[in-house]
Amino acid sequence: MGLLQRLEVAHEPGLTHSQLFLTNEDLQPVPEEKRTWTAFNFFAFWVADSFNVNTWMIVSSMVQLGLSWWQAWICVWVGYGIVAPFIVLNARPGAIFHVTFPVVARTSFGLYGSLWTTFNRAAMACIWYGVQASIGGNCVLVMLRAMWPSVNNIPNHLPASSGTTTKDFMCFFLFWLISLPAIWFPIHKIRHLFTVKAVVAPTAGITFFIWCIVKAKGVGPIIHQSSTLHGSELGWAMVSSLMSAMSNMATLVTNAPDFASRAKTPSAALLPQLLSVPITFSLVSFIGIIVSSSSVAIYGDAIWSPIDLLARFLDDSPSHATRFGVWFISASFIIAQLGTNISANSVSAGCDLTALFPRFINIRRGGFVAAIVGLCMLPWNLLKSSNSFTSYLSAYSVFLSSIAGVMISEYYLIRKGHYRVADLYTTRRDGWYWYTYGINFRAYAAYIAGILINVVGFAGATGRTVPLAATRIYQMSFFTGFGVSAIVYCLLARLAPVPGMATTFEEVDVSKDEERDDGSFSEHDDGGGGKNENTKSDVYVSEVSA
Repeated sequence: MGLLQRLEVAHEPGLTHSQLFLTNEDLQPVPEEKRTWTAFNFFAFWVADSFNVNTWMIVSSMVQLGLSWWQAWICVWVGYGIVAPFIVLNARPGAIFHVTFPVVARTSFGLYGSLWTTFNRAAMACIWYGVQASIGGNCVLVMLRAMWPSVNNIPNHLPASSGTTTKDFMCFFLFWLISLPAIWFPIHKIRHLFTVKAVVAPTAGITFFIWCIVKAKGVGPIIHQSSTLHGSELGWAMVSSLMSAMSNMATLVTNAPDFASRAKTPSAALLPQLLSVPITFSLVSFIGIIVSSSSVAIYGDAIWSPIDLLARFLDDSPSHATRFGVWFISASFIIAQLGTNISANSVSAGCDLTALFPRFINIRRGGFVAAIVGLCMLPWNLLKSSNSFTSYLSAYSVFLSSIAGVMISEYYLIRKGHYRVADLYTTRRDGWYWYTYGINFRAYAAYIAGILINVVGFAGATGRTVPLAATRIYQMSFFTGFGVSAIVYCLLARLAPVPGMATTFEEVDVSKDEERDDGSFSEHDDGGGGKNENTKSDVYVSEVSA
């Protein structure tokens, strides 16, 4: 057996080259025994995902922009309330047909055309993995300082060109190391991590909330601070703020089918996500407001990062009780960052890289690849080299919203819930998703249109001087990118109809026992002229009723 054969993931014998490029176990529809995510698991997932440092700090940019705390909080409620239906809409194909985002993307962009959109999401997942791990390393430093204060005095043996210190790199590496076992667990089992986080992280957050109010002898001055903006300036600031909340979720909107594919019933991925997203993220943001407001009363400055505030608690010879409290909260934030990195980045990268290299990578291996990339990219340098780096990453949501616009309009308006699952794994020229040489150029025209309307404003977000009108359009980038791509795709699909366009909405896999014109059955075709039972699929009408 050669080296390449040893590196291959497990697969059925006798597959053709085209099949090896299109499928492996993790790309096939999830079998029933692995559909273990109930409504409670989806609720716990979002409770867990909301408790992370980024969510805690999201209101800070809004208040610093000139909004009052309650105006900023309204923006958070509205922003997450609007984005939740988009998550549910894009998750629906995964919940019905039990396939992940890269496979769902094939239906709209084509068997090969989906590779670019999948690569986009994989690259972002790997970059964000490193960034979130760097933040997790800061949590580890605070926790270790609470246990052993001398950790703060570790001498630096790294050159200035490294961009970090011995102490900081040690903590980053420790967080990176403890994350590896979590990557090993498959998606249908990792739900237990989110259940644990959904208990530990809120407990720590509420404890921190009460502790700061007691320490400050009140809620602090930010609560009494009025807005410094008025008129249209205030209106656009609020629009920009609620859009920042939506942009923060653009990556999870795109890959919503990944976790929904493990849903026990389609309804499990519907109401729990629709309600939990705005509620949990808004409550965490409120805690962040009060804690940061209290920090003004305690230290004279608004400290928006909970990790920085905990580190201040450890200055000036803290008591044993204070050190224990800081240890508990920082340890909980480590679990919070770990859960967020797994849910938003590791699993996403695993699913996407599986689709890019299905012969050699599965979801587990893809998650480890993301971890290695996150380490090698030296994320602390990216964060320190530019204060706008995280803003740049959020700005990338314009590309992801255009992808989501095509995918959602394809499912609900063009094919109206009709799938031919067998065609997702075959290169037959008469397959629904072959389009033109495996690429749906209608989808790409719509995708590019959604980007172009925001590209000038996107340049402004990265520091260029652009017209005010372009900035205003970009401030609504999620809507403009999503809306333009969806409208253009629908128009092009009407002008040049795609295979399988439907007139009535019915979520059904029509590939089972569907006879082709030549008398063969699509479910048995392997794309190479042979027969392959692995491409069989089921009709999911009975599940839809759930």
